[in-house]
Amino acid sequence: MDITSRSVFMVGGTSGIGLELAHRFQAAGSTVVVGGRRTEVLAQLSDEGLDAVEIDVTDPASVIRARDEALRLHPDLDTVVTMSGTGAPEDLRDPSHFAAAQIIVDVNLLGTIRVIDAFTPHLIGRRGGTFITVSSGIGFLPFPVMPTYAASKAAVHAYSEALRAQLDGTGVEVAELVPPAVATRIGSSNPHALALDAFGAEVMDLLGQNPTPHEILVQAVLMHRWAERDGTYHELVAQRSQALAMLPDRAQG
Repeated sequence: MDITSRSVFMVGGTSGIGLELAHRFQAAGSTVVVGGRRTEVLAQLSDEGLDAVEIDVTDPASVIRARDEALRLHPDLDTVVTMSGTGAPEDLRDPSHFAAAQIIVDVNLLGTIRVIDAFTPHLIGRRGGTFITVSSGIGFLPFPVMPTYAASKAAVHAYSEALRAQLDGTGVEVAELVPPAVATRIGSSNPHALALDAFGAEVMDLLGQNPTPHEILVQAVLMHRWAERDGTYHELVAQRSQALAMLPDRAQG
């Protein structure tokens, strides 16, 4: 895609990867609307010259209000990024984990679907545009400490594949961003996490390709994406399972 002339709605862009990419799209020459729940950050972004819209992807009415406001600001909006996400460790031996699981699925999967549903008629009506969904390397190579996060991101991958097939012929493309561990709030505890600025630069280079790749895969995520193909899957999952010792009461078995 031509990253210098897009009109982008970055849903979940008030921190982390979303904010990094919002700034990079703006620097490349695109117009950007940032959506999020943190009103104080949205106000700050408005002062920096970015349009900002409040949105809670777990609230259908909020999603519709945000869509209407984003299209009021930019009727030519052509790119929607479903960046909102959350994750947490879960001990599946403790049924109380279910409350966290519900939140993760509601934000990561259902939130993605809500945003896509809200903007699909607009993008089809203009006969062109791009959805950028956000899955994760963990969706292809699970991190057993975060089981529902992994499941939700695997679901986003499958949904993205189906969405691309269903929108074929409409002029609307679907690109799936597959981050590895990145030095943000979710990935900050990983000593191997990729620096945010390095990740952002590599992502923008990939997005700038023509045609836009179906999957945006930085080098650091390839070991996750292709683990099954390369025959390393079971070994890597076993290695990652060692982190289960960090859960309460697991160190003693």
